[in-house]
Amino acid sequence: MAKPLHCAAIDLGATSGRVILGTWAKGRLSLQEVHRFPNALRSAGGHDYWDIPGLWQEVQAGLRAAVAALPKGATLASVGVDTWGVDYVLTNDAGRIVFPTHAYRDARTQVGLTHLTNTRAALQRIYAATGIPAVFYNSSLQLAETVEKCPAITDLATRCLFLPDYFNFLLSGQMANGLSIASTTQLLDVHGDDWSRVALDYFRVPPVWLTKPVPTGARLGRLRPEALSLPNGAGLEQTQVIAVPGHDTTCAYDAMPAAADGADIFLSSGTWSLVGFESDQPLLGPAALTARVANDRTGRGEYRPLVNVLGLWLLEQTLKDFATRPKNDREWSALISAANRLPLTASPLDMIFAEFANPPSMKAAIDAQLKRRKLPLPKTLAGYVRLICDSLGAGHAMAIRDFEQLSGRTFKRILMVGGGAKNRLLCQATANAAGLPVHAFAIEGSVVGNLANQLIALKAVKNLAAFRASLAADLKQTIYQPR
Repeated sequence: MAKPLHCAAIDLGATSGRVILGTWAKGRLSLQEVHRFPNALRSAGGHDYWDIPGLWQEVQAGLRAAVAALPKGATLASVGVDTWGVDYVLTNDAGRIVFPTHAYRDARTQVGLTHLTNTRAALQRIYAATGIPAVFYNSSLQLAETVEKCPAITDLATRCLFLPDYFNFLLSGQMANGLSIASTTQLLDVHGDDWSRVALDYFRVPPVWLTKPVPTGARLGRLRPEALSLPNGAGLEQTQVIAVPGHDTTCAYDAMPAAADGADIFLSSGTWSLVGFESDQPLLGPAALTARVANDRTGRGEYRPLVNVLGLWLLEQTLKDFATRPKNDREWSALISAANRLPLTASPLDMIFAEFANPPSMKAAIDAQLKRRKLPLPKTLAGYVRLICDSLGAGHAMAIRDFEQLSGRTFKRILMVGGGAKNRLLCQATANAAGLPVHAFAIEGSVVGNLANQLIALKAVKNLAAFRASLAADLKQTIYQPR
C-alpha cells in the first residue's frame, strides 16, 4: 500500500491568505490549515500597492508550520502557489524587485482603458488576439501605464513575473511564467500557448520581460530550505515546487465535480464572482466582446470562458460604514436571516465596475446610484445585504443567459464554491434569478484544486477527471432550488 503523500498549498487572496497541508491517502484528500493571515492593499500618494515582502514572510511562516505539522518521519512531497490574477512583480536578472507592485484596483489604468474602449478597431483587434475584454485591472493596461509614466523601467527591469510566478521563484530559484495566470493578462495568444505579439506591441510591453509560459504540472525545481530559514534535514530535501494553475479561480474550478456532459455552470464566489464553463474552444466575436467574456485557460490548456461579476467586495466594503457589523458565524447567520426576511429587491444595482471598483465609501457609492435612479435607500445593514445579494444573483443570472445564447448550450445546474457558497441568501438569490438549482459545496475550492494539480504532477492521481470522481464521494453540498 502506498504511503500517504503530503503536499502544501499556498493560496493567496486579495483579502486573506493561507497555507494548507494536504494529505492524500487511500484515494482521499484531507486538509489541515496550518497558517492563515490577512491581506490588504496599502495606499500611498494616491496609489494602491501590495506588501509583497509581507506576503513572503507569511508564506515562509506557513511552510515552516506545514513542515512542523508533518507526521514523524514524513516528508513534504511538493508545494504549489495560486494567487488572484493580473498583478505582477518587475525584477532584474537576479530577481531583485525594481518597481513597487501596484494593486489591480489602483485607478492608474483609467486613461488607457478609456482610450482602448473608444478605439473600436483596436479593441476588436486585441480581443480577437487575446480573447480578453478591456477591463481596468488587466495586466496589459497596468504594464502600459508603467512603461508610459516611468520609461526608465525598461532599463531596470528584465523580467515580469506574475504573482504566483514570483513566489515560485522565491521558493525554487526558477523564473518561469505559468500558462494559467498568463491567460488573465490580456497578453497571451488566445489560439496558442505563447504571448501575442499584437498585444505586446499595442501595450508597448517589452517582449524580453516574458518567457513562453510553462504548462501546469511543470516541476520548477526543489524547494530551497534556505528560503524558509530551515536547515538541511528538515524534511524538504525532495520537495518539488510545482507549477499549479497560478490563478486561484482556475484552481477553484478544478475542484468542482463537473458533469461529463458539459451542462454545468461554475461560480466561484468571493471578492469577485466568476461565472463560467469549460470548453474546448474559446468564445470569441463581437457578441462575446460586448458580453465581456474572458477566455481564461484551464490547467490543461483548454478554455474557461467566464464573466467577471462584481462580488462580495460590495458587501465587505459596505460593512465598513456600519459601527455594528458581524464578528462571528452566529452574528453573520443572524444578519443573513434578517436580510432574508426582507422583500425581494425589485430593482437590483447596475453592476458598473467604474462605480464600485474601489470607492472611498462603498455605501455612499451604492446610495449615489440608487438616488440617481430615484430608488429608495435601504434603512438598515440588513437592507444593504438584501440589496447586494439580490444584485449579485441577478448579475450571475445575466452572465448565464449570455453564455447560453453565445455557446448554444443549455445549462442544467450551477456549481458554486467560495465564501459565497456559505451565504444562503446569495445562493437562493442566484437560483431564483437564474431559474437553475445551485449546488453549493462546502469546500476550499482553490486549495483543493491547487493540491489536485500537485497530485497529478506527482502521478499519484491519473488526471483531473479521476480526482473529481474521488472527491465527489466526500463532498458536502447544499442544493438551492429556484423559487
